[in-house]
Amino acid sequence: MKIRKARLTDAAVIADFNSRLAWETEALRLNSADVSRGVRALLKDAAKGIYFVAEADGAVIGQLLITYEWSDWRNGYFWWIQSVYVAAKFRSEGVFRTLFGHVQKLAKSRRNVCGLRLYVEKNNRRARQAYDRLGMKHTHYEIYETNFR
Repeated sequence: MKIRKARLTDAAVIADFNSRLAWETEALRLNSADVSRGVRALLKDAAKGIYFVAEADGAVIGQLLITYEWSDWRNGYFWWIQSVYVAAKFRSEGVFRTLFGHVQKLAKSRRNVCGLRLYVEKNNRRARQAYDRLGMKHTHYEIYETNFR
């Protein structure tokens, strides 16, 4: 397995994985055109974030997105882990663990990164267990939102 920064040529598989992720975790059907445009926009603009993909035998088998949040309290960036997806036949084979390890190592090497964060659907027990096994801690924060789309 190889971990690498995603390229624009990966946009279709990433968009497909994002749609699958929304359906599997939230029974949410996303507009595929919006997802495709959103993925391409991010891949063209590093200020929006960065995707990393896991590759086996030349095929993308998993992904992880990092976006950035400045913390004035810590004078550094939190890297938010988002859009985590591993193709069904590769689950429980350490794909996410490898992606996470790559990102954690990269984050620790940067002086301006103060931590990693993610949010998880509250009923996604499997994901919560995976994050616990990696040493991530549940925080006291809850998320609120207002949607415009």
